[in-house]
Amino acid sequence: MEFSELDFQDTEFDQLMKKRILKVLLICNNYDNFMLEEDGRIDEQIFNEYMTLGLRYPPMFIRVDSPEKAFEKLKNKDIDLVITMLNISNENAFDLSKKIKNRYKKVPIVILTPFSREITQKIEKEDLSAIDYVFCWLGNPDIMLAIIKLIEDKMNAKHDVLEMGVQSVILVEDSIRYYSSILPILYKIFFIQSQRASIEGANEHQQNLRMRGRPKIMLATNYDEALDLFKTYRKNVLGVFSDVRYKIKNSVDKEAGLKLCKTIKKIDQNVPLLLLS
Repeated sequence: MEFSELDFQDTEFDQLMKKRILKVLLICNNYDNFMLEEDGRIDEQIFNEYMTLGLRYPPMFIRVDSPEKAFEKLKNKDIDLVITMLNISNENAFDLSKKIKNRYKKVPIVILTPFSREITQKIEKEDLSAIDYVFCWLGNPDIMLAIIKLIEDKMNAKHDVLEMGVQSVILVEDSIRYYSSILPILYKIFFIQSQRASIEGANEHQQNLRMRGRPKIMLATNYDEALDLFKTYRKNVLGVFSDVRYKIKNSVDKEAGLKLCKTIKKIDQNVPLLLLS
């Protein structure tokens, strides 16, 4: 193919990130609410983070302290995301998540929990079918930004990556604690890089539009999920960050990360891979 035959088109940035998280329902008891406020005012931190990183439309947090109030807000408000702490009144967060999912199937649900060995063991025994993600609260308000952006990336991936050509990065990690630490760092790095790249925009409006074209981060927690993501988005994968030990076909494999890298290299030997352990 000659150079003259190539068709170069400008990216339509206004067509990216069409699906947004604008209203977040935060379900937590009074103690957890106090701890969130003590570690850092969530609303204020999120707003400041959005402004600092040049992001628009910071989400609004709606707080409730009981399942009854949660369903009342879900009924009367256009809730885009539910984040629930592990302990809410007399209701189990996992049972509550199932009830919410049965009524509002399209609303993503995230469980946010303090980190401890006992809680981790408890979560491993629970049915997580109604839950999109589980995150650890480690006292860093940046985790809220990471949760929101991870959900938005997942909602927009098929259109933005497959149709519009936005690049992506795959993170493979099954430890709740570790991906809760890594994702806020990755997002902050990507946003800063996108800010620097956006200065090519002729004016502020175009610069903000270009911010939508940042690489998307997709999280996988096992071998099969990671390989499926890679095969789906392989033409637009910038790289893969992977742990070494996680599940393959429901069984923990100590060399799962190595096997994933070998499989990916057979498909495309030019994809950068980084093992984290």
